[in-house]
Amino acid sequence: MSEGVAETAGIRGRAKELDAADELAGLRARFVLDDVVYLDGNSLGALPTAVPGRLDDVVRRQWGELRIRSWEESGWWTAPERIGDLIAPLVGAAPGQIVVGDSTSVNVFKAVVGAVRLAGEGRDEILVDATTFPTDGYIAESAARMTGCVLRPVAPADVPGALGPRTAAVLLNHVDYRTGRLHDLPALTAAVHEAGARMVWDLCHSAGALPVGLDAHGVDLAVGCTYKYLNGGPGSPAYLYVRSDLQDRFDSPLPGWNSHAEPFGMRREFEPAPGALRGRVGTPDILSMLALEAALEVWDGVSVEAVRAKSLALTDFFLECVAAYVPEGAVESLTPAAHPERGSQVALRCPDAGEVMKRLIERGVVGDFRRPDVLRFGFTPLYVGFEDVERAARVLAETLDA
Repeated sequence: MSEGVAETAGIRGRAKELDAADELAGLRARFVLDDVVYLDGNSLGALPTAVPGRLDDVVRRQWGELRIRSWEESGWWTAPERIGDLIAPLVGAAPGQIVVGDSTSVNVFKAVVGAVRLAGEGRDEILVDATTFPTDGYIAESAARMTGCVLRPVAPADVPGALGPRTAAVLLNHVDYRTGRLHDLPALTAAVHEAGARMVWDLCHSAGALPVGLDAHGVDLAVGCTYKYLNGGPGSPAYLYVRSDLQDRFDSPLPGWNSHAEPFGMRREFEPAPGALRGRVGTPDILSMLALEAALEVWDGVSVEAVRAKSLALTDFFLECVAAYVPEGAVESLTPAAHPERGSQVALRCPDAGEVMKRLIERGVVGDFRRPDVLRFGFTPLYVGFEDVERAARVLAETLDA
């Protein structure tokens, strides 16, 4: 047996052993999966098996038979805060602080404008992650114009030095969507608070993949999508977190009848609802929302800490396999090697990355491509195994060699 063949056999054997010892391996059965290696859960999570049946009931019985009665009898009216309480433990929040609804972009706008209003007079500057997902930057710029603030793009690591007496709010991504870098939420939140400003975190690439600790670290406001590691489905509603002691002062820039203290009073004057409910706006998207509620059942009995431990093990093993299989210099990892700085994805830079990803997908390894030259691989510990990881790295090496 040649040295290369022996090395491959050894790595594949280790993958089997790691899968056999994996305490989360049984969770894979809670998802609709095939023999494809699906490493794109950081864009769209796989379908949980509970969702189709739940949606069938929602459409046929709740909507089809009960119709308008379902707002009360099927719990439609309370769904935004009820589902928010299901998400809360996954991001380290006590109940009553998260409301589900609208898109991430809409919630970013609510949170940033609300944060500026909470900061008070004399503060007219918003800091935004210079490497952020583009929409967050667009929204922050619009929020700055609306509130009369100056917008300053800053790299997350440079935020402490950029803060000043005029800083009203800071908007950062917990995990960089392109590189998978995990930013220091506790330290950055503390620095923002020391400067007297308000902190807004975008959790799209961290919720459901690693512990967040919103309450423990005193985060003011946070937003996130639910279609990535929370597996809520394409376009599933996002969520807004408002820390409990700020809720009576949170002034949403999008007040609606659903966030009114008396929604059916139809009064001309707006009076905000108590608690997190003031983060609501209009009529909830019930079909998507209840699909998300069913999807969140996969978390029953699952520890976020165990998910994080497996995530790090999976990404470690993938990087090890890439180093063993892929010729030196063919790819460059953009994802930090240090565990405290790594989310749940690995980003590799290589020439012709778009074409490489097309060929990988054709061979049953699904990741995604980000311009100009980045291959992204997302590792969802609930359904990705170590044999998947080994296969992905091996097929990548074969694709690059073709």
